[in-house]
Amino acid sequence: MAKHASIPVINGLTDLNHPVQVLSDIFTIQEKLGKVDGVKVAYVGDGNNVTYSWMTAASMFGIHLTVGCPSSCKPKIPEGIDHSGSIEILEDPHAAVKDADIIYTDVWVSMGQEEKEDQKESALKPYQINRKLVESAKKDVLVMHCLPAHREMEITSEVMDGKHSIVFDQAENRLHLQKALLETLL
Repeated sequence: MAKHASIPVINGLTDLNHPVQVLSDIFTIQEKLGKVDGVKVAYVGDGNNVTYSWMTAASMFGIHLTVGCPSSCKPKIPEGIDHSGSIEILEDPHAAVKDADIIYTDVWVSMGQEEKEDQKESALKPYQINRKLVESAKKDVLVMHCLPAHREMEITSEVMDGKHSIVFDQAENRLHLQKALLETLL
C-alpha cells in the first residue's frame, strides 16, 4: 500500500507488526531512563506483532532485546534485521529478564486467536510478569505492557499497580506520540 501511495501510510497495527506502539514505548524509555542506546529490554510472552516490532527497534536504536518465550510461541528474527548480537531468544523467562532495565509483555491471545486461548495460557503461564519474575531482573527494573491487559494472566495486578510499573505513563505517551506523528506527516 505504501509503495503505491502518494501520501504517508502509517502501520498502526497488523498481524505482523505494531511499530507505532513500539515507537511510543521507546519514547517512554527515553523519558524514564534518559537514554535508549544500550538499554536492555526483556520481552516475555507470546512472540507476536509487538515482538517483531521490538526486534526491528532493537536493531535500529542500539537496544539489547531478550525475548523469553516457549518454543511454541517463538518468533523468527525477520530477514534484513541487523541484530548483531542485540537480539536473543531464550526459553527461560528468568534468564531473559536477568539484568533487564525494562520487562515488557503483551496479551497472550491476540484478536482472532481466541480458539487457542487454553493452549497459549498453558504454555505461557511461566512467562507471567509477577513479583518473582520482577525479582530476577535489576532492582530498579521498569515494567511495561502495551494494554489492554488481562490481569492475573500475562501480568499480575500486584506488578501492574506496583512501584516498577510505568504502564499508565506508557499508555499516555502513546497518545502524545501518535499526535506528534500525525502532525509531522501532515
